[in-house]
Amino acid sequence: MSGSMANLTDATSLKHFEELLKNNSKSLTVVHFHAPWAPQCSQMNDVMTELAKEHKHTMFVKLEAEAVPEVSEKYEITSVPTFLFFKGGEKIDRLDGAHAPELTNKVQRLGSSGGGAVGVGDVPKEDLNERLKRLISAAPCMLFMKGSPQEPRCGFSRQIVQILKDHSVQYSSFDILSDEEVRQGLKTYSNWPTYPQVYVNGDLIGGLDILKELVESGELENTFPKTVSLENRLKSLINKSPIMLFMKGNKETAKCGFSRQILEIMNSTGVEYDTFDILEDEEVRQGLKTYSNWPTYPQLYVKGDLIGGLDIVKELKDNGELVSVLKGEN
Repeated sequence: MSGSMANLTDATSLKHFEELLKNNSKSLTVVHFHAPWAPQCSQMNDVMTELAKEHKHTMFVKLEAEAVPEVSEKYEITSVPTFLFFKGGEKIDRLDGAHAPELTNKVQRLGSSGGGAVGVGDVPKEDLNERLKRLISAAPCMLFMKGSPQEPRCGFSRQIVQILKDHSVQYSSFDILSDEEVRQGLKTYSNWPTYPQVYVNGDLIGGLDILKELVESGELENTFPKTVSLENRLKSLINKSPIMLFMKGNKETAKCGFSRQILEIMNSTGVEYDTFDILEDEEVRQGLKTYSNWPTYPQLYVKGDLIGGLDIVKELKDNGELVSVLKGEN
């Protein structure tokens, strides 16, 4: 193998990064913010290499987050791996964490709309309608908005996110700015000309004005699926089993070096325990850090109480106290 590919490169400075975006403004650019010390980053670099072979018209850029802090700070990169997607010099999407299937899907979806290499032509209307049907039913409550709940890109979207937050509504969202086909198609499909749009169980509820009316009339709670507050959800998760391990991956497959090490220690004790994959649920991943006041993963709980992370578990093992702590004897 020749070792290097024209569409896979490293950005080593802010200037270099901006030049790469400018030179590739007509097609998709995928930027992987990584750290050399993180094993999950090297796994995702392998995924990037494979994707670069497949998607010749997409530019894949690796950027060491701590080595080019100006770029990391500008785009609020707080953990690695994080992937940003750019088109026309603008950021159009983001993916936090080592999710190879989701990265692959985003590259395929964002790379194919406009400026792609494969001359597929227009997607038939039926296919678009099927896709829209699938999207509006992707979660019990779906919000189609400009931007994301963390970064709304218009005042109406910001207001609707606030209303949903104030009423503890659990929802998933779709950024219409990342997909022009969905943005235009959904207006026709739902016969609703503006955004944001909110759907419950696949049915259109309406936009911001309708939600405001529902708040005023006190009907909002009855319109949306009953949701459990995040705090109650976290409480029930950490008490789901006498011993709960929150990690990247699961018992069968650890998705980072720290999680792999803690699994080995836990398995050596012979004590039964359950795991929760934080990569599958961003809300739990972020919420548990605040709830437990512990900023990193893995996290181990016994009978609902936080024991700690890998270092503490190693220490307990070395002191010969781990098994009795796991059995709740200490």
